[in-house]
Amino acid sequence: MSALIYIHGFLSSPMSFKAQQTQAWLAEHHPEIIYHCPQLTPYPEQTRLELEHLVESLLPQPVYLMGSSLGGFWATWLAEKYNLRALLINPSVHPSEFMPEYLDVDLKSYHSDDVYRLTAQHIDEINVADIQPQHLSNYWLLVQTGDESLDYRQAVERFSGCKQTVEEGGDHSFQNFERYLASGLNFLVENIH
Repeated sequence: MSALIYIHGFLSSPMSFKAQQTQAWLAEHHPEIIYHCPQLTPYPEQTRLELEHLVESLLPQPVYLMGSSLGGFWATWLAEKYNLRALLINPSVHPSEFMPEYLDVDLKSYHSDDVYRLTAQHIDEINVADIQPQHLSNYWLLVQTGDESLDYRQAVERFSGCKQTVEEGGDHSFQNFERYLASGLNFLVENIH
């Protein structure tokens, strides 16, 4: 059995639109691939350990990664640590840059009543995972230039040398993501380690 881990973005959840699209598409087209989308908090150390534990519980079977926004940041960490392939959708590249504006305020999840509070310690925790990709052939970067939350050019630069699709317009949600589900999965499963 193989597994796909979809990693949602900051304050999002498994109820996000792209996560739901991915789960439904896999169930219809590739039911043999087990889908995982853990509910993650914005607390970096907790998230890193939870994701590492999930990957290690699934190995040595093939594990594929998809990550959107902050989930793309975490997918990069896992892809480097375990030499896995990853499809990155409008990924966050340097999340510590935007974290200061979220410190010491109540942060509400988009899909639940959960409330979180970040401190300066959490910036140190996320910087531990801010690494330069080395296994360039393991990544396919999908970005839209109209991303209103993140500067797509940072991702294009960070993943220079990787397979990239840069679409004009769009937004942070990556409009019409479902167009890439079949080709994205094909990319993930080819030449699996």
